Amino acid sequence: MPTVGVPREALFQALGQRYTEEAFDELCFEFGLELDEVVREVDDATGLEVVTYKIEIGANRYDLLCLEGLVRNLLIFQGQLALPRYQALKPTQGQPQKLIIDGSTQSIRPFCVAATLRNVTFTQTNYDSFIDLQDKLHQNLARKRSLVAIGTHDLDTIKGPFRYQAQAPQDIKFVPLNQTRVYNAAELMELYSTDSHLKQYLPLIRDSPVYPVIYDANGVVLSMPPIINGNHSKLTLKTKNVFIECTGTDLTKTKIVLDTIVSLFSQYCSQPFAIEAAEVVDVQGQATLYPTLEYRKEIIERTKVNGLVGVEFTSAEIAKLLNKMCLKSQALNEDKISVEIPPTRHDVLHACDIYEDVAIAYGYNNIVKTIPKAMTIAQQLPINKLTDQLREQVAQSGFTEALTFSLCSRDDVSTKLRKDIKDIPAVHISNPKTLEFQVVRTTLLSGLLKTISANKNLPLPLKLFEISDVVVKDGSKDVGARNQRKLCAVNYNKSPGFESVHGLLDRVMQLLEVPPVQDKSQSSAGYFIRGVDDPTFFPGRCAEIVAYGVSVGKVGVLHPETIGKFDLGLPCAALEINIEPFL
Repeated sequence: MPTVGVPREALFQALGQRYTEEAFDELCFEFGLELDEVVREVDDATGLEVVTYKIEIGANRYDLLCLEGLVRNLLIFQGQLALPRYQALKPTQGQPQKLIIDGSTQSIRPFCVAATLRNVTFTQTNYDSFIDLQDKLHQNLARKRSLVAIGTHDLDTIKGPFRYQAQAPQDIKFVPLNQTRVYNAAELMELYSTDSHLKQYLPLIRDSPVYPVIYDANGVVLSMPPIINGNHSKLTLKTKNVFIECTGTDLTKTKIVLDTIVSLFSQYCSQPFAIEAAEVVDVQGQATLYPTLEYRKEIIERTKVNGLVGVEFTSAEIAKLLNKMCLKSQALNEDKISVEIPPTRHDVLHACDIYEDVAIAYGYNNIVKTIPKAMTIAQQLPINKLTDQLREQVAQSGFTEALTFSLCSRDDVSTKLRKDIKDIPAVHISNPKTLEFQVVRTTLLSGLLKTISANKNLPLPLKLFEISDVVVKDGSKDVGARNQRKLCAVNYNKSPGFESVHGLLDRVMQLLEVPPVQDKSQSSAGYFIRGVDDPTFFPGRCAEIVAYGVSVGKVGVLHPETIGKFDLGLPCAALEINIEPFL
C-alpha cells in the first residue's frame, strides 16, 4: 500500500490542533489508516529538526494521497468540516479553454482531458504537495504513467486553443523542464536514458514512429507525454492559473486522475472547490467538458448493513456514520438510506464498499464479537496447526524463520542444485514477466540459500528455516498439481555444522512423537536415516530420512558447486522434509 509523507507542522496547522504521536496514531487507526513511521531529520538550512509522518493508506483511496485530501477527510470524520460540493463551471467571461485531439494520437496515447484551476494561491508547502500528488498518482493509479500522464502548466504563459497530436521524434523541438536549450524528441530520449527518475518511462513511447505532444496556439510545446513537460509553462510559486492536461491509454483512469487532482487542490482557488471546465474535442469532432465531477446515488438497506457489519443501527444512525466518511447520506425510511458518492470517492464501486465505511466510522473495535449463526464451528486446518506448532519449536532451537518467494527461476530448482530441469516435476508459468519468476518452487532450499546470499555479511552462523508449501505436478489431481507442506533448515558457518541440522531433525521427530529405530527392518515403527546419493549434496554426506517406511526428505552437507552457484563461500548443511505424512 502507498505511504504518504506529510510534514508534522503543516499537518497540525491544517488540522487546527496539535496531537501527541500516540493521539494522532489513534486518530489514524479510527479512520482506517496507519501511522507507519515518524522520520526526524535536521534541516541543513535552518539547523532545526523536521518531523515527517509516514502514513500508510489503502491503495484505492486516491483522495488521501496528499496533505490536502488527508486533512479534509480527517476534519470531516471529526465533524469539524462540512462536506464540500465540487463544481465544474464554465468561465464567467469568454469561452472555456479548448483542447483539440488529432487523429494521429490514436496509435499511441489516444485520450486526453483537461481543466483549469483559477486564481490559485501557492505556498511552498502546498506547491510541494501538488507536485508530490502527481508523482503518487503516476506510480499508483496511472501504473507508472503507462495508463495516464499528468501535465500541469502556468496558463498565463501559454495561449489556447491547444492541440494534442503525434509527430515524428525529429519534428518535436522544445526546451524541456529545467533545461536551458532546445532538444528534439530523439535527443531527449538519449538525454534521459541515464536519468534516475525519467528513464523508466522512456520505453512507453521510445519504439513508436511518432511521439505525442501538446502545442498551444502559438506553437509552444506544453508537454511531450508521458516523459516531460516544457520549461516555458512550468509552475512557480507565483503561478495563479493552472492548466491541467491528462493524456492516457485508458479514458476512465484518465478522468479519475483529473477529478482527483482538481478536487483536492481546488480549495486553494479564490472560489474554493470550483473548477473551470475545459472543452476537449475528440477525433470525431465531438466536444466534451471536463472534469466531469460526477455525483451518483446508491440506495442501501439497513438490514443488509446491520447483517454484514454485525451491529444494530437505525437508518438515521447509518446515515450519520456515512456522513463522517465523506458520503452524504440521509435516511429515506426505516430500512433505506440514500447515499451520494462524490467524485473524490472513485473507490466506491459496490454497496459493500459503503458497508465497509459504516464499519470504519463506527470503529471495528466497537463491534461486539459473536458466534456466527451457523450449524458448524470453524477450526484450523490440521496441517496449519501442525505448521504453527513446529514453527515455534524450530525457532526455539536457534533457527531464524525466513519467508521466501513461492515463484523462482528454472535455474533455482535445477541448475543451481546440480539437477536437470527435465527431472523436476515443476509447474511452469506460461508467460513469466521476469526470469526470476518462471516456475513454482519445488523445494524451499534454493530460497533459503538466496536469502543467506543476500545477508552473508551478517555475523556467523546463519541458521535459517522455513515451513511452507511447494508445488509439484500430479496428474491425478484435477488441476494437474498439488501442494506439499515442507520444513527446510540451513546452517551456514565456517564448518558445515551437520550436527546442528541432524539435531534439529531429531528434535522435530521427537515433537512429532516418531521414535528412532535401530533395526531398519522395523522401519514402520519409527524413523531412521540411510545413505543416499543426491547431486545437490556432497558425495557420501547425504542421508535419506525414512519415517514409517516412507521417504520424507533428505539431510546432509551441500555440494561445493551448489554453494558456489548461490555466491556463497562457506560450507553449509541442510535439512528438508515433507511434514504432511505426520498428520
